[in-house]
Amino acid sequence: MKKLIVITGVTRGLGRALTDWFIANGHTVAGCGRGAAILDMRFDYPAPNDFSVVDVAEDNKVALWAEKTLAAHGAPDLLINNAALMNDPAPLWKVPAAQLNKLIDVNIKGVANVIRHFVPAMVERKSGVIVNFSSGWGRSTSPEVAPYCASKFAIEGLTQALAQELPAGMAAVPLNPGVIDTDMLRQCWSEGASSYPKAEAWAQVAAPFILSLGAKDNGHSVSVKAFED
Repeated sequence: MKKLIVITGVTRGLGRALTDWFIANGHTVAGCGRGAAILDMRFDYPAPNDFSVVDVAEDNKVALWAEKTLAAHGAPDLLINNAALMNDPAPLWKVPAAQLNKLIDVNIKGVANVIRHFVPAMVERKSGVIVNFSSGWGRSTSPEVAPYCASKFAIEGLTQALAQELPAGMAAVPLNPGVIDTDMLRQCWSEGASSYPKAEAWAQVAAPFILSLGAKDNGHSVSVKAFED
């Protein structure tokens, strides 16, 4: 069954890899990201796919994006909150306030903004799956990435609470994607990132796994097993 999939952070990394896989396999993607790469994606993937420049940290921009997307496509079958930032590695007391604030705005508030404006349509229809990307660092900790750990621990709690609020038949799932060689991993672990699989290889396993999630998984913390460290 072909699905309408809404994804944030589609211009690079895991979001781009998932977008490429979903579209190649016949699904429709409505995605957002920041920057000019979105314009290229519009040419690469024309209608019915739909790509917009949106900073998920800005609630009013998310509201406009959701209104346009829902009017054109209806409620998504699958909503994936992927967009996130990583802090530059440093002890917590050395992380600049502006960097921490932006990370929290995207990683936590951004997820809430997208849920606020897309999920009511899914609830009204009483179907759909919300996948919020967590991390191994949302279930364990490491030094020098305290802001990122805090944000992903928050996603675990936010998603499990959301799961209790949804009608029967829906699901909200925090997903640990595993360890993948992306720009984000290189930011915090430049020497070791290249030893891990690329996002494209990850998507070959992760995308079918995400599509398999349903009401049975509501509130459960799950992982893409093949890519766990």
